[in-house]
Amino acid sequence: MSPTLVGTTELPLALVRRGKVRDVYAVGDDRLLLVASDRVSAFDVVMRELVPYKGAVLTQITAWWLRQFEDEIAHHLLSVDAEAIVAEVPALRPHLPQLRGRAMLSRRTEVFPIECVVRGYISGSAWKEYQATGTLAGEALPAGLRESSPFPAPVFSPATKAESGHDENITVARMRSVVGDEVAATLEQLARRVYERGRDVAAARGIIIADTKFEFGRAPDGRILLIDEVMTPDSSRFWPADHYAPGRTQPSFDKQPLRDWLDGERRAGRWDGNYPPPTLPASVVGATSERYLDAFRRVTGAALDTRALA
Repeated sequence: MSPTLVGTTELPLALVRRGKVRDVYAVGDDRLLLVASDRVSAFDVVMRELVPYKGAVLTQITAWWLRQFEDEIAHHLLSVDAEAIVAEVPALRPHLPQLRGRAMLSRRTEVFPIECVVRGYISGSAWKEYQATGTLAGEALPAGLRESSPFPAPVFSPATKAESGHDENITVARMRSVVGDEVAATLEQLARRVYERGRDVAAARGIIIADTKFEFGRAPDGRILLIDEVMTPDSSRFWPADHYAPGRTQPSFDKQPLRDWLDGERRAGRWDGNYPPPTLPASVVGATSERYLDAFRRVTGAALDTRALA
């Protein structure tokens, strides 16, 4: 059976925001429903085609990680059981096929406006800045690093949150000026703890988590909760350990087939990097979907139950 593909949702709830991937709705005053669509973006442009199973992979990997940490890390997730969610919010019953596998009922929090990035290896924007200045967000890094080199110890690298476009790497000092010294220290401690636990779990499964970003929010009772997605292929760089070699870009378990194809279109002069994007071949969509499914298998040790999503 073909999977249910979900682009933009229109649920009978108050829409809080619509991001590149997630549609967020209010459930009463104290809860949110996060629905991960099958939309995919690359180079800050949302593609017109949908990637099968992508939303379910992001939701189910997040739920899996949160179960690993719930003995020591407070989080926002209440349920990813679509039937249970619909039983609690009956108005959603007609939309059940859209919710299966991709909906998270969560506690509502006051979100801290900071992306808490932890980097175990130098790549992406950090590598670009390091090549130019030897720094990250203006702060000096060790000399002699190569692309994809491990840091001597994981680096906490906060960033501003951006609804569109790129997040901006900032210093810890600037983070303190935004959220205060005590909160900044707590967020860094929590982010490092989750990353280090996740890094060790993934390493046992042959995956390097090169870097990842977390979000946190304050619940009405004052607790700081881990929120949104956690160590997914969209929020992290997953590298296969058996193909790792410093000094070059690494293959990854995410939308690399999509990025590679779009790069080819730009080099050929068929796309200028802006909206609208070119039409994606079915082979690229299929390869991208398989990357997400492969990430789920490797991280969790089990295949995604795609039959339940048809």
